[in-house]
Amino acid sequence: MIRLPAFFLLLACATLYAAPAKPNFVIILADDLGYADLGCYGSEIATPNLDKLAAGGLRFTQFYNTARCWPTRSVLMTGHYAQQIGMDPQYGKFPAWVRTLPQRLAPLGYRSYHSGKWHVNNAPKVVANGGFTRSYYVAQQDNHFHPKKHELDDKPLPEPEGPWYSSIAIADHAIDFLKEHAQQHAGTPFFSCVAFTAPHFPIQALPEDIAKYKDTYTQGWPKTRAARFERQKQLGLVATTLSDPEPQITAPSGKESDLEILGPGETRHAVPWESLTSEQKEFQATKEAIHAAMIDRLDQEVGRVLAQLKAMNAYEDTLILFLSDNGASAEIMVRGLGHDKNAPMGAAASYLCLGPGGATVSNTPFRRHKIWVHEGGISTPFIAHWPQGISAKGELRHTPGHVIDIVPTILTLAGGDITVMPDNAPPFPGRSLAPAFAKDGEISRDFLFWNHAGNHALREGNWKIVSAADNGNAWELYDLTTDRAESYNLAAKEPARVKAMAKRWEKLEKEYVAQAGPKPKGKAKKGKGVQD
Repeated sequence: MIRLPAFFLLLACATLYAAPAKPNFVIILADDLGYADLGCYGSEIATPNLDKLAAGGLRFTQFYNTARCWPTRSVLMTGHYAQQIGMDPQYGKFPAWVRTLPQRLAPLGYRSYHSGKWHVNNAPKVVANGGFTRSYYVAQQDNHFHPKKHELDDKPLPEPEGPWYSSIAIADHAIDFLKEHAQQHAGTPFFSCVAFTAPHFPIQALPEDIAKYKDTYTQGWPKTRAARFERQKQLGLVATTLSDPEPQITAPSGKESDLEILGPGETRHAVPWESLTSEQKEFQATKEAIHAAMIDRLDQEVGRVLAQLKAMNAYEDTLILFLSDNGASAEIMVRGLGHDKNAPMGAAASYLCLGPGGATVSNTPFRRHKIWVHEGGISTPFIAHWPQGISAKGELRHTPGHVIDIVPTILTLAGGDITVMPDNAPPFPGRSLAPAFAKDGEISRDFLFWNHAGNHALREGNWKIVSAADNGNAWELYDLTTDRAESYNLAAKEPARVKAMAKRWEKLEKEYVAQAGPKPKGKAKKGKGVQD
């Protein structure tokens, strides 16, 4: 038996006791990023840091959000469907029984940190009402180079005088909080939510990042989309056909007059690439380059956050989850400080949106976009990485998951009891993903539910009914086993199945709205919030 000197024994014990007994948690949230926008999900965009997380952990192929930012963020922070907590439509306040994830983690010994977008409008103060220990809150996202409103620990900050870019600033504060934690609270587990505003419109990026993609998208939407689809099939991510573009679709926001401001290069429709003028082709290709540059920069900043986790010896026992709040956006609009046609595209004085053509590429191989609850609007990349808790490296998980599952997962791994709820609170509708971390196909559930902006869906097993407000809410039926592209509507062949699933959807909608409590006087807000 080897005996160590007493000094080394004390040092070993000190190191041991400094390590938290529970895992840490980091959620990295992107804004308006499509299913196919990461390299590890088929993209040509350079995302080496997120790709490494995927290679060292898991990628879920059928993970879902709620189709819009504020419902997803409210679900992510509470573990309940947005309809259950008065967030879609927005009632202005949570039911009394709601507890946020940081509020539930605090009794388990956790400190919680937030950096970036919040948009849980029923809890407008991130620290006071959201339950976070520290927060850097970017309250207005109309410019990625200059925030008109941002707050530190719920207190307004002055507008920055020097260089500022959203993804860099959000990562800076996330890192500062982690450094403070390591210095002052070593041995205490932490939860960090890093909520980037990229690549949400206005698409704006650093010139050096845009330059990397200057000529990448001149080949046009169809060729870029086809190349992504081929890579997705090679990676084993999808088992479906490629959905057809829907050039008749326009997002239910923005005005036709915005096109006059944006100029002749813009279009509100994903028309055939060959029908565009040379000016439009250059304009659209440049917009995609800016979108790619924003994602490239987001990945660079993720790399800095990961480096801090490693520097504080927290990387190995931190569960890192990456996802997007909705699919890529087809919206075309001008707001904020407006759009200067003479400014370089992607600069602070420009106000551009990715639009339906680029969004169709980003959401490959699925139909439709943010706001709709077809697969393109609700499918997100989902990466789970945890060296000490997930032994699988680079594996796929095909079992469906949803943002409703994240709170039960984190609470379970933190040692909490997810069956213990406040008075009058319904049980969590989600499931812990922990079994799927060990083995695919281990999550059992009866259904997944969606309702946003008049668009409805329900998934039971591999069957999905879906309807769109712009199509009179006629139910469509798809077998997602082979048709996540939602190309073959089976409603006419399976009317009994459609009827039964529609009845369940209606029952759930009534139950969830009732759980939110009485509607406020007047008309409930549709959910515009500070920024969508």
